[in-house]
Amino acid sequence: MSQSSAPELAQVPGAQHLGDLARGGVTWRVLFETKLDTRPVRGRVHFVTESGHRSTGWIFIEPTEADLIRRFQDFSAIEWWRLLESLA
Repeated sequence: MSQSSAPELAQVPGAQHLGDLARGGVTWRVLFETKLDTRPVRGRVHFVTESGHRSTGWIFIEPTEADLIRRFQDFSAIEWWRLLESLA
């Protein structure tokens, strides 16, 4: 995944922009939202383009926010594409 600026962050409060997926002239910004007010902490993924927004449920559950980010970074770009496609 590549990095870029993310004005869409305002649409997803508490989310971090962790990269982009680009294919066929379409670029999806990949945002990771965390919910830190519960233990264990939870995370979900948002895929945002100019014309759409898809998101997962709270599928990441880890003891700390650092563990969430590490878990997120374990995924390859191909795995992120498969997840995005499954949300269509």
